[in-house]
Amino acid sequence: MAKEYSGSPKHHHLESKRKRLTWILGVSGLCILFYILGAWQNTSSTPSNQTEISSRVGCDVGSSSPSSSLPSSSSSSSVSLDFESHHQVEINNTGGSQKFPPCDLSYSEYTPCQDPVRGRKFDRNMLRYRERHCPKKEELLRCLIPAPPKYKNPFKWPQSRDYAWYDNIPHRELSIEKAVQNWIQVEGDRFRFPGGGTMFPRGADAYIDDINELIPLTSGTIRTAIDTGCGVASWGAYLLKRDILAMSFAPRDTHEAQVQFALERGVPAMIGIMASQRIPYPARAFDMAHCSRCLIPWQKYVDRVLRPGGFWILSGPPIRWKKYWRGWERTKEDLKEEQDAIEDVAKRLCWNKVIEKDDLAIWQKPINHFECVKSRKLYQTPHLCKSDNGDAAWYKGMETCITPLPEVSSPDEVAGGALEKWPSRAFAVPPRISSGSLPGITSEKFREDNELWKDKLTHYKHIISPLTHGRYRNIMDMNAYLGGFSAALLKYPVWVMNVVPANSDHDTLGVIYERGFIGTYHDWCEAFSTYPRTYDLIHASGVISIYQDRCDITYILLEMDRILRPEGTVIFRDTVEVLVKIQSITNGMRWKSQIMDHESGPFNPEKILVAVKTYWTGEAKPKQH
Repeated sequence: MAKEYSGSPKHHHLESKRKRLTWILGVSGLCILFYILGAWQNTSSTPSNQTEISSRVGCDVGSSSPSSSLPSSSSSSSVSLDFESHHQVEINNTGGSQKFPPCDLSYSEYTPCQDPVRGRKFDRNMLRYRERHCPKKEELLRCLIPAPPKYKNPFKWPQSRDYAWYDNIPHRELSIEKAVQNWIQVEGDRFRFPGGGTMFPRGADAYIDDINELIPLTSGTIRTAIDTGCGVASWGAYLLKRDILAMSFAPRDTHEAQVQFALERGVPAMIGIMASQRIPYPARAFDMAHCSRCLIPWQKYVDRVLRPGGFWILSGPPIRWKKYWRGWERTKEDLKEEQDAIEDVAKRLCWNKVIEKDDLAIWQKPINHFECVKSRKLYQTPHLCKSDNGDAAWYKGMETCITPLPEVSSPDEVAGGALEKWPSRAFAVPPRISSGSLPGITSEKFREDNELWKDKLTHYKHIISPLTHGRYRNIMDMNAYLGGFSAALLKYPVWVMNVVPANSDHDTLGVIYERGFIGTYHDWCEAFSTYPRTYDLIHASGVISIYQDRCDITYILLEMDRILRPEGTVIFRDTVEVLVKIQSITNGMRWKSQIMDHESGPFNPEKILVAVKTYWTGEAKPKQH
């Protein structure tokens, strides 16, 4: 009898395929589940032998919990970084990493590339000895620059404009030398800055009002300025309330620590000098340049960095020499000759004298070189530079020629493109981008970068809650790109020193200035032109990756420690491998840190390392009897 089948072969075939598909889907689901669990576990905890996060260096010994810490949502690590000021720190042993000892207290104000002792070895001609002269590799310090024994966190802005702690910058010299001019006064345990200056005894505020009567300071057409020989930067300090951002610029000279005072006040400043090299800013950077009581004929240095239509303001000798020549202890003939020379240089540069009134004289640079080219028949020197990159300014020697402005098609056209008025200027597409002069950077990329920075700042506010609440004033962006960090922070009481690496593929510093922000070129294999303890927060996106094959990153991190204030914060953005390397070094620098996810989530290969420099000071040597 024939055998009976319970179903057809087709039915069994379908049943087999269904089981196989179910098995495949089940295995795939399990794989995905375990992958997600593994990724979550990887990013939410870091090995203790690599990071030593568990050491938990406390800023407030004896207290129960920090008042402001990293939220657990950023990472499942239980570590909290305390961003508040406490001044009592216990440093635990980090074991595996190299410990960097403190330098001798005599290095408390060490400026490696503007060291007066090293500078004396160089030529005094054209003030070369005061330019940057960095230590050789064998001279580099492998120790931590100490704060003075009684160091305190600076006053918060805007109080810091008028006050600084004496123990942070223990120099009375200026309060004595400049007592009559009201630069600075000592009042008990603090300095007070009355706002006076060499040429503005009534105060910087009144002096700026005098300038405003001659040129429009509050219309939004003037945003960036440079003040050379800045003293304690009162001119720049009082311009800030008029929405003008000034770069105060002065050498490390006999006026001890003037740039340090400026930065302690929360005012942008750099150590620098106008000598044999170009100053480290791009062409057409500043809307206004100022010098009070200039000691050198510095128009030739300023012309390149002054924007088309920008103003040059001069006060003090030789202006109004007919009235003051006796007080200046110089002859009439000498002063007249000096002013005639200034007027002649201005004409040769094609500048137009706007006005001379009382103690002020103001010139304006032309909006283009349309007529200036024709005037070379009359003024054969200085000639227009040939095939010159006007933006080149890192260790670039000065030349006796005029940096040409971009070509125009009519006498009314602004060379390089007109700028929007402030504050629209901050987010308008900069002319250097809209003209296509930066290959690969389009208007669309500029707008995308602004949107990205909105997300980044939202994330930063989440992980560093004091960022937008006045805890930080002086901020540095070590790799600023288009200045997006500055723009994102615009409504907060901070300012940003935007640094564009000198070896960068894209020279974007000119864009940053066109947006109405300030910054400088720099090579991070060398020390920055500032005093120790002058920045509250440092942002370093991809910096270590850029330089790790060019120089020892340990020295970059030691330099960051030098310029960072005690209890200051650093934000690194890089790959995990680089961040782990950074963390292994900074563990030995009395920093505490935590690696966390990118703002877009755990699957982005770029991660964030937030580090806090702990509070410690040098020890005063006992007095010998």
